[in-house]
Amino acid sequence: MAVTDEAIQRIKAMIVGGQLRPGDRLPPEKELADQLGLSRSSMREAVKALEVIRVLDVRRGDGTYVTSLEPRLLLEAIGFVVDLQDDRSLLEVFGVRRMLESQATGIAARIATGDDVNDLMQELESIDTDTDIETLVEHDVRFHRAIVELAGNRYLASLVESLTSQTVRARLWRGLTEAGAVERTLAEHRAIVAAIAAHDVDLATALATTHIAGVEQWLRQARDATGDAAAETPPVTSD
Repeated sequence: MAVTDEAIQRIKAMIVGGQLRPGDRLPPEKELADQLGLSRSSMREAVKALEVIRVLDVRRGDGTYVTSLEPRLLLEAIGFVVDLQDDRSLLEVFGVRRMLESQATGIAARIATGDDVNDLMQELESIDTDTDIETLVEHDVRFHRAIVELAGNRYLASLVESLTSQTVRARLWRGLTEAGAVERTLAEHRAIVAAIAAHDVDLATALATTHIAGVEQWLRQARDATGDAAAETPPVTSD
């Protein structure tokens, strides 16, 4: 388990176990990190991830609070039930994305002009390894949209855009909880652009397939880990 995942699980256990209740303010970052035996950096990333799915409410200048959701719903939020579709539906969306976008990337590799490649390179150069996850995901959406549009089929572009909108939060969650997300994503994007620039249709198609399949694999692992954690969590009893 990644360090950030471990921090998330420990905070979640405190909430579900009743040590932190809806509306409670979290202890200061250093105190909570010491209490859980974690580094402040992993604790900070965990809080940020839990804020994204609205389990925690970070009030600037005031503190971090557990949201008003009941503990049962907080557990469901971790399991993608509140903010995402059920796991099977989301996996099916990624499966369709993988099939469509890989073929679109192959078409782009066949017909892309020098100007098209330059545009993709400019998009890549707008992001560096120090960027935050939200900005990375915004770049990821723009990057994939640009490649699909190169295929020249407006209906396909519209369909993929609709599918993409359903996967953004999962991509954001992966970036927040998995180490090396920025470096990995940019490296895979550069490889795809290089294949398009070389007009290597087979390679571009394969790289796009692998790129999207990586998110599918992560989602399956996250689903399984969450299911195991939920099964091991004792029920919460009210006072």
